[in-house]
Amino acid sequence: MALPDPPSVSSHPPDLSAKLPRLVPRSKPKSQPEQTSPPPTAPPLPPPPSLENWQYIRPSRRILSPQDHEIFLASPTYTLLLSFVFSLADCVRDTPVSAVDQTNLPSSITSILHILDLAEGVLQKCPPEDAGGSRFGNPAFRVFLDEIEAAQPLWHESLGLSDEAAINEVSVYLSNSFGNRTRIDYGSGHELNFFLWLLCLNRLGHLPPATFPAVVLVVFPRYLRLMRAVQSTYYLEPAGSHGVWGLDDYQFLPFLFGSSQLLHHPYIRPKSIHQAIILEEHSKDYIYLDQVAFVNSVKTVEGLRWHSPMLDDISAAKNWGKVEGGMRKMLIAEVLKKLPVMQHFLFGSLVPAVEGMSTEEDYGVASEEDEAEGGEVVVVKDGMRHVHSPSSWGDCCGIKVPSSVGSAQEMRKRLGVGGLRRVPFD
Repeated sequence: MALPDPPSVSSHPPDLSAKLPRLVPRSKPKSQPEQTSPPPTAPPLPPPPSLENWQYIRPSRRILSPQDHEIFLASPTYTLLLSFVFSLADCVRDTPVSAVDQTNLPSSITSILHILDLAEGVLQKCPPEDAGGSRFGNPAFRVFLDEIEAAQPLWHESLGLSDEAAINEVSVYLSNSFGNRTRIDYGSGHELNFFLWLLCLNRLGHLPPATFPAVVLVVFPRYLRLMRAVQSTYYLEPAGSHGVWGLDDYQFLPFLFGSSQLLHHPYIRPKSIHQAIILEEHSKDYIYLDQVAFVNSVKTVEGLRWHSPMLDDISAAKNWGKVEGGMRKMLIAEVLKKLPVMQHFLFGSLVPAVEGMSTEEDYGVASEEDEAEGGEVVVVKDGMRHVHSPSSWGDCCGIKVPSSVGSAQEMRKRLGVGGLRRVPFD
């Protein structure tokens, strides 16, 4: 029986090109343009009001609910505050501290500097109590504030204020710029009070725009030096542990004004804050660098990446324009738009509240000045009154944490050295 022929085998493989999908080279996706909003600019600063028959008001809290906060954010006072702070930042762009002739300062500037010198004299007369090595706030701070309060009338008369009601209003902001007597803490809200004091002096005609460069480059650094001394003497606790305080335990505005100073610097870049030689040589001229150097000096670990990760992240920015724009946005988002910060904001006649905002009487809340020392404190969160123990603060008002300045000071006392402790894996 004959076998069938075997299937024929072609010497060429079959053409499968028509059955396989065509291979197309992978192309890189087109990068989308970065969608970022431009940084806010300074609204025009309105001229000082006419003070004829002016009715002064003792400042008090008026932002006691989210509704009050929304009213404030749409008010002329909000615009006035932005205009003042951003105008100060604009006037020092690309300007080092040494550009100000400190031998020919306006009389209003020298009077303010004299007041800050007197405040440091009060500090020297009010030593801290022995707190047994505690890193939390020292009660002697309250004695210091009492002395400051008692000196206010004479200090403001030296500025040219003669109206007792005007002094009574303006002095509240200066007193609050040193910290809170009940909590023995300090933060960016108290720093803002210092600029509200300066804004009041501007509204009274004592700080015209021509003085603004000296306000930022002479008065503000003097205030910072004073507050560092106060913080290290009384171990003031940071007033909060979230939001803007991710930059620094206590201050915010040095980074806004300081980045404006460095805007187009020929060789100092944002990443230059990691170079000790840059900080050493240029911190006297640039507030941003000075504040970074101070932060480094009071931390018990070494390196921004460990103790100040937000500052470390910001140092990766391409240029100072990015940093300054971010600081402007942060002032709005993390200070002015944060109810836990703004519920302590004080309104008088020169920095007025607007119709529809609550009063402390409406909520049965005592003024901050009348809070009992060391007692329970009533605050308002989302329109609801609630109580904080003096030894612990809820997330709405910041978590009570010890002073980093106090921690560094106590370590130096115990170890008898001035150096910093390195982290184990450094």
